[in-house]
Amino acid sequence: MTLRVVGVSGSLQEPSRTTVLVREIVAEVARVAEVESRVIELTAVGPRLAGALSRADLAADVEEELRAIETADLLVVASPVYRGSFTGLFKHLFDFVDQYALLGHPVLLAATGGGERHALVLEHQLRPLFGFFQALTLPVGVYASTSEFDGYELRDGAVRARIRRAVEAGLPLVEQVAATRVSEYVSVW
Repeated sequence: MTLRVVGVSGSLQEPSRTTVLVREIVAEVARVAEVESRVIELTAVGPRLAGALSRADLAADVEEELRAIETADLLVVASPVYRGSFTGLFKHLFDFVDQYALLGHPVLLAATGGGERHALVLEHQLRPLFGFFQALTLPVGVYASTSEFDGYELRDGAVRARIRRAVEAGLPLVEQVAATRVSEYVSVW
């Protein structure tokens, strides 16, 4: 079975350590499973979110990105930490996601920040956001501090081990949920 994996980078700049982290996680999933993947970058869609108050106000290409988020078998979401939380534009993007579209969908949480003190953003900010959607946040998330990058390349070592651990811990659940969703869809027909 091919998993649809959608990464979302909440970074507001390019190049971006957050985008690098998302791409590395998606690549690790692809290393151990058959995937169809895409990465949505706020640097690309963010300007088209400005001024939009409802989903009807969004351009067709942004609507397409929202549908990709809502239909993914696995979401890999990450934001840089600003003032102890995710970026406002990251939140604004998810304000347009249908309230029930992520119900039971697996989400792997990730974040980047200047130091280790921001690592709890996964538990205190991202997990509650996706709890609102009743998404299935995977038990192991990935946080990477600036010291774990060489410029905009992820260093070998602990952060790569955390990525492997997160994927290994979450993938069986992702595959089970995806298989259940497929069998439910088939039984309807």
